[in-house]
Amino acid sequence: MSTEHGDLLGPADIRELAAALGVRPTKQRGQNFVIDANTVRRIVRTADVGPDDAVVEVGPGLGSLTLALLETASHVTAVEIDDVLAGALPATIEARLPHKAGAFDLVHSDAMLVSELPGPAPTALVANLPYNVAVPVLLHMLDTFPSIERTLVMVQAEVADRLAAGPGSRVYGVPSVKANWYAEVKRAGSIGRNVFWPAPNVDSGLVSLVRRAEPVKTSASKREVFAVVDAAFAQRRKTLRAALSGWAGSAARAEAALVAAGVSPQARGEALTVEEFARIAEHKEAAA
Repeated sequence: MSTEHGDLLGPADIRELAAALGVRPTKQRGQNFVIDANTVRRIVRTADVGPDDAVVEVGPGLGSLTLALLETASHVTAVEIDDVLAGALPATIEARLPHKAGAFDLVHSDAMLVSELPGPAPTALVANLPYNVAVPVLLHMLDTFPSIERTLVMVQAEVADRLAAGPGSRVYGVPSVKANWYAEVKRAGSIGRNVFWPAPNVDSGLVSLVRRAEPVKTSASKREVFAVVDAAFAQRRKTLRAALSGWAGSAARAEAALVAAGVSPQARGEALTVEEFARIAEHKEAAA
């Protein structure tokens, strides 16, 4: 069933498959299907997927990226929440890449609820993430599957900028810090609107995340550190002394914790690294 695009799906294939299934991409689930074979191959190359990789993909849709991943990886597990799409994907794999059907697993579930995967432990996460749940899904997968060493996700350009932002950037915030807890994060390219069906009214970007060789050195738990991050950015215009007053119990206690952590009480959250947030979390007792 290969076409001019080889075993991958082209625009006509996508529309034909969608029509046969009675599928219309829904805004509710942030669905925009990639219809360009060159784009999915570029994503696989940029993700540095090789023959030793076991890849997990979230939101495979009609299978455009799934097929490109299967061409290269040793194993692909796709997580799909949509009943119709989940039901159809194995048949698409069987029809186009029958020799790789045994290297494919499907998990029919909400990715936010997935706590284990069939097959080998994933070494890479590669996905065109639905715009409306991109950040929570990404963080959940990185937290749940520590074997994931490399991640490449396609997200709304604005979200890509936030994830990859560093301290001092105007768009640096909660997603930036939390992603950096797990990985070194950088922008890895832009994707035009015309490679999607339907074409979104926003641009898309690729984000690369390479898991930290060493976790952030801290005696505080992830939950404790993330509580500080959430509090700091909930009122990002305020100084940390004011923004963390609820977290610490009072502005004076927040100041004590900040001083103990070596952070200026007059600083704002957007100036701090993830390591500095961790130090503040460690010194909550100084606020008591």
